[in-house]
Amino acid sequence: MMLSMNAMDRDAIYLMIHADDAGLCHSENKATMECLEKGSVNSCSVMVNCQGFEEMAAYLSKNSHFDHGIHLTLTCEWKQKRFGPVLSPSEVPSLVDADGHFFKDRKTLLENAKPEEVREEVYAQINKGLNYGLRPSHIDSHMYSMGISRDFFDIYREAGREFGLPVLINSRLLSEISRLDPKQVLRPEDFEIPFVHYGDFNDFQQNKLGEFYQNTLQNLQPGLHMILIHPAYDDEEMREITIDHPNFGSAWRQVDTEFFTSAKCRQLISDRNIKLVGWRELADGL
Repeated sequence: MMLSMNAMDRDAIYLMIHADDAGLCHSENKATMECLEKGSVNSCSVMVNCQGFEEMAAYLSKNSHFDHGIHLTLTCEWKQKRFGPVLSPSEVPSLVDADGHFFKDRKTLLENAKPEEVREEVYAQINKGLNYGLRPSHIDSHMYSMGISRDFFDIYREAGREFGLPVLINSRLLSEISRLDPKQVLRPEDFEIPFVHYGDFNDFQQNKLGEFYQNTLQNLQPGLHMILIHPAYDDEEMREITIDHPNFGSAWRQVDTEFFTSAKCRQLISDRNIKLVGWRELADGL
């Protein structure tokens, strides 16, 4: 699928508000649905190997007009609610710990994972989504783990070509999260979302996460932007999953849900004449 920004108005602000981690659990799913139906979120992506996958996949199969992607997942950062690959751990032993779960961080993944097993699991995750009835608009990467090495990034790009789906590529995600030099890995034919915005833990600690989102909307400049969020509710289920993990924890996700379903958010988008755009609009040339 070819994407292009050639048809964009150079003076216009285009924005995708994208919700990661759908499929993680019921709390994440219900908040994502609320954000899609009642809020300003216009894109999401689904983790196919988590407990909430079937619920979210059933919803998106019936509501396929909502932009949705496959959230390729190779790590599990949570302390108690552990999960692993779609494939049997015996098929991809370099991706899992002694209990058959994904490693908690990108560093350990990079130290252990064999590229051929990464490829097998990535393709298995995409195929699981397709076989369940999803019609994904794109693929992206949980914790941007597909960008932690050139080998993984090549697999990511290759999967997009193989399945005819665009992949989320952004220089800031590569340099800040994955620590790869975009100049070394990006190719002229790659389609990049030029500007990606996401909350900072310091803002959350200072109770300024909502203020960050407000300021981001108020200061967007002409071009194509994405705001990455993680909606869920600060409820018992989500607190149990994110225990001892306040960064992107349940309270953080509640802020994301509340802000991006708020009248304030809608008003800011309207006041600034921001054009909400999804992956399918990009594929159709706007």
